[in-house]
Amino acid sequence: MSASDDILVAEKVSKRFAGRVALNEASLTVKRGSITGVIGPNGSGKSTLFNIIAGTLAPNGGRVWIRGQDVTGASAAEICRRGVGRTFQISRLFAEMTVMENLVAVAHGVDDRAAVKRARELLEFLEITAIADKWGSELSYGQRKLVEIARALMLQPVIMLLDEPFAGINPRLQNRIVEHLRALCARGLTVFFIDHEMRIVLSECDLVYVLAEGSVIASGPPERVRDDPRVLDAYF
Repeated sequence: MSASDDILVAEKVSKRFAGRVALNEASLTVKRGSITGVIGPNGSGKSTLFNIIAGTLAPNGGRVWIRGQDVTGASAAEICRRGVGRTFQISRLFAEMTVMENLVAVAHGVDDRAAVKRARELLEFLEITAIADKWGSELSYGQRKLVEIARALMLQPVIMLLDEPFAGINPRLQNRIVEHLRALCARGLTVFFIDHEMRIVLSECDLVYVLAEGSVIASGPPERVRDDPRVLDAYF
């Protein structure tokens, strides 16, 4: 792939919190149409890097580009307008709205009829039409994960940032989510996620980055990262 295939680039991104270095010149590149994962031990800087890319944190140094445009320090709303959808580790669904209402509520630039049509298509695609009329507060943890993905897809993003999409759910549902993500990539979506679920990351990603103590210590195809002595040392 050429540089024109780079949909997301973070270059030497650094972040400090009250003198503590959370990220130390971390760099990564996400290719268009790929599934790219970031792994690392607790406290390695994964969430900090993710939130900087998503626009909820500003870096102390470095740059971020999305679709060739410098978005360093842009707001989360601006990042969203540039075609980035995201999910959260902790669900942000509206508890007192139904699943359908949760999806329609985030639709922009379309009338209610078009929003409902889009929502129904996504619920069918994710095989969760049966919960369309359930309240957000009624959903299981795994159902909330799927609805979070559907809600992010309502904005028709070109790249999805997924914050620990596989954490806390059973292997069967993990495999379902992977199948849906692969189908989305086949339609042109790019997926970038952080997670602790090594089984998924090392079996499904096209490219993996490994963070430890705020720095990228390894990157490459899963088979190369899996056996990297630096990765084994960071985890074990």
